[in-house]
Amino acid sequence: MVKLNELHDNPGATKPKKRVGRGPGSGTGKMGGRGIKGQKSRSGVAIKGFEGGQMPLYQRLPKRGFNKPNRKKFAVVNLGLIQKFIDEKKLDGASITEDSLVESGLIRRKLDGIRVLAKGDITAKVSIEVTGASKGAIEAVEKAGGKLTVTAPASETPAAE
Repeated sequence: MVKLNELHDNPGATKPKKRVGRGPGSGTGKMGGRGIKGQKSRSGVAIKGFEGGQMPLYQRLPKRGFNKPNRKKFAVVNLGLIQKFIDEKKLDGASITEDSLVESGLIRRKLDGIRVLAKGDITAKVSIEVTGASKGAIEAVEKAGGKLTVTAPASETPAAE
């Protein structure tokens, strides 16, 4: 039986840290393996994309696209998963809200809202209330005899004047 105090790594699996600049006997004393003078021998040097003065590749290539800084990030859930959770009695089959989806563990957090997609089949007659849904998902729920309502996210509702 292995005891905790007898555990050790395989021989040669770990190497001691190289202590730089600790005298001539260490092999990396005086200049610490950095050579003599020059930019790279000094601290605070960052020449990752430097190409000797030539325009670096990342600057020569054209830039494409745009990342919207205030875009909405929705938590996505598929109809097939909702049906699976209803079958396993983790979700109430009658009415499903965003909070009940989080409580059941189907999604971790709401983010800017929950969007339902049409992947998978739904057979239960359910009433779902979420921030967003695809056309296919709405049609599939209505075909099963249920209702899928899309509500505006809390942040988009105008302030009362």
